[in-house]
Amino acid sequence: MELLNGTTVQDFILVGFRVGPQGRLLLLVLFIVVYTLTLAENFLIIMLVVQDDILGCLPMYILLSHFSWLEMCYVSATVPRMLFDLSFPGGLISFHACFLQFYVFFSLGTTECLFLSAMALDRYLAICHPLRYPQIMSRDFCHILVVSCWVIGFLWYIAPVFLISRLSFCGSNIIDHFVCDSGQLLTLACPPLGYLPLFCYITTSSVVLATCLFIAVSYASVVFVLAKASSQNTGIKGFSTVSSHLAVVTIFYGSVVAMYIGGRGGERHTENTKVMTLFYSAIAPLLNPMIYCLRNDQVKEALVRFVRSKGNI
Repeated sequence: MELLNGTTVQDFILVGFRVGPQGRLLLLVLFIVVYTLTLAENFLIIMLVVQDDILGCLPMYILLSHFSWLEMCYVSATVPRMLFDLSFPGGLISFHACFLQFYVFFSLGTTECLFLSAMALDRYLAICHPLRYPQIMSRDFCHILVVSCWVIGFLWYIAPVFLISRLSFCGSNIIDHFVCDSGQLLTLACPPLGYLPLFCYITTSSVVLATCLFIAVSYASVVFVLAKASSQNTGIKGFSTVSSHLAVVTIFYGSVVAMYIGGRGGERHTENTKVMTLFYSAIAPLLNPMIYCLRNDQVKEALVRFVRSKGNI
């Protein structure tokens, strides 16, 4: 029975990783641990920022708390379904559930690009314009940045998702991936596709390259200022903070660019590209809290204050 948009495919099969029963069990245990640790780390950061009067007033930590919430959502968009498929291989995902995952996954990825840009802007203003920083990066402006990242992130991919969902899927329903992805869905769609693959590629690459360029310019300016300050022994701590931020940016953008820009929007999915997708969608959210916050002195002090306050109850 055909759907209204002419498709005869009503369910998809996510292949996931092509491993045997022992490999599936190993991956299942591994990703349960990764998922649990990711949620725990990011929830800890959110709790500390909300509970601590000092961190809660600093723009950088307001951004980081929302970034942690984003990471919790991002990993939850893929890993629970991946765990289900590892437990029950060959399971079906409905047409609408697949496109919902596609929309949420890509929207959260876009939002992450925007949040990384907002945090780069925060560090640029704090280090390159310290006297004007309190006036520019006010609490209100910080909240405007946060809302803008979320709204733009979830508006950006509406058109591609809608247009792909209107295509006819009259052939195979097997998605050789662990997530519903634009490249695989376009591969399964019946021709003619017109300019839609190019439109999707431009939509993805434009936000990735634009935010990457903005972040690169921002941190280049920061490094230049810190290099001048380090000659006077005043920029060592700043270098430590910026290096952690650059590590997060490199991990995320390195895998995303290799996957969607260099690989023409994810058209050629192999086991290697699945690993790259896994890296920025599951491994990076696990590493980011440790890189950004949990080794930061201010966060450690806030954690000590929180433990002491609970001990006095």
